[in-house]
Amino acid sequence: MNTEPRIPDPDGFYAALLAAHEGLREGQSADFNARLVLLLANQCGDQAVLLACIRAAAEDLTTTTEAR
Repeated sequence: MNTEPRIPDPDGFYAALLAAHEGLREGQSADFNARLVLLLANQCGDQAVLLACIRAAAEDLTTTTEAR
């Protein structure tokens, strides 16, 4: 799993991501995120990497939640 920044224009990507959510209701936004995750996972195509990413995301979420 690569955790080093690899997006050439992270600010542009973030702006495009936010723009894609504009005007969506909460449920539509969640659906969009789910579809995007599945599309990106398919692009990766490496089951071991995807499972490592799931574990890392869950760990970060638990750490962040506990800090609040």
